[in-house]
Amino acid sequence: MTATVLWLVAVGLVATVVAAVWWIRRRGQASPGLQAAAEALHAAGVAGPPLRGGLSPASAAQALPALLDLLGTPGVALFGADGTPQAALGPGKHHCAEETTVAAAAAAVRTGRRQLATTAACGRPGCTVGRAVLAPLMVGGVPGGALLVLGGSAIGPYLIRATDETARFFGTQLELAELDASRADLARAEVRALRAQISPHFLYNALTTIAAFVRTDPDRARDLLIEFADFTRYSFREAGEFTTLAAELGNIDRYLTLERARFGDRLQVRVRVAPEVLGVVVPFLAIQPLVENAVRHGLAGRPQGGTLTLTAEDVGTDCVISVEDDGVGMDPDVVGREQPDAGRGTHVGMGNVDDRLRAAFGGDYGLVVETAPGAGTKVIVRVPKFAPGVAADR
Repeated sequence: MTATVLWLVAVGLVATVVAAVWWIRRRGQASPGLQAAAEALHAAGVAGPPLRGGLSPASAAQALPALLDLLGTPGVALFGADGTPQAALGPGKHHCAEETTVAAAAAAVRTGRRQLATTAACGRPGCTVGRAVLAPLMVGGVPGGALLVLGGSAIGPYLIRATDETARFFGTQLELAELDASRADLARAEVRALRAQISPHFLYNALTTIAAFVRTDPDRARDLLIEFADFTRYSFREAGEFTTLAAELGNIDRYLTLERARFGDRLQVRVRVAPEVLGVVVPFLAIQPLVENAVRHGLAGRPQGGTLTLTAEDVGTDCVISVEDDGVGMDPDVVGREQPDAGRGTHVGMGNVDDRLRAAFGGDYGLVVETAPGAGTKVIVRVPKFAPGVAADR
């Protein structure tokens, strides 16, 4: 199930809660089953967000208070995927650790089916707990834990329904947590793949250029070696998914310093960046590969070289970045296919960058490429200046 579908399910559940509670309050009447289900779903809406980080003792402890308050039962508990208690709350919570309830939780996780358990008489004054209902937390069709709700000597259908609905919502939150983790893993894998695509020819040529200056201009050779070290340190650092545009531009400047040392006057560079967009967050290594493509595929093949133009503009709620060259251009029909280019390797990471932009900011924020054979290439990147949940890694 995709993240979009899961969010639609979650939004649908919340909408159901709002409608049910509104109807109950307006009409002043509802069956006990409907009222219990509506309030259980509302509790899930309040208690669900902590579980977006996954099921743990800490997230379970944060999720249970709202659920206990709205269900009004003697106790509630969450069990992990291995059937062990994560957290319990309520005056009757001592029953959650009993052998019978723990065994029922394990059975719920093992079978993926609701379980009922009879609790032992504890003899504590005022304790009315006699039964427990346990519902599995289904995560992608597989039990990922269990929700326990304590009741009196009998478990009514309204409490069973409330437990089932709450467990279903909690399972959705846990599935979203897994998707978040998978997305983060995928982003890291994509960055590793992009690093692997950083042209070995560039690394070799940069070192060769530096070596050539060692005897003729030792001071410049030293400066270029420092630029090379800083470039590789940034490109291969243990970074997260995002960085600032300023940091990305700093690495591009190092790259271009090394390439200008090799090409001389054949490589002209124009940069125009609005200061107000320097703090905009972009995916790590999102712009540098586009600059490398412009130099390597657009300009390097021309005997007379050419000009690379890099701009970053403040456009309303967005930042628009463009990388343009007046080089050889390419066939628009093969843009993004990552096909070999005349024996000089593939265009570095354009599909990778496009995928990461869309994953981070939505379908409206991929790459736009304007090109034709002999007409140069312009790649446009549009990113939001502010995006919820997106921050540069420190």
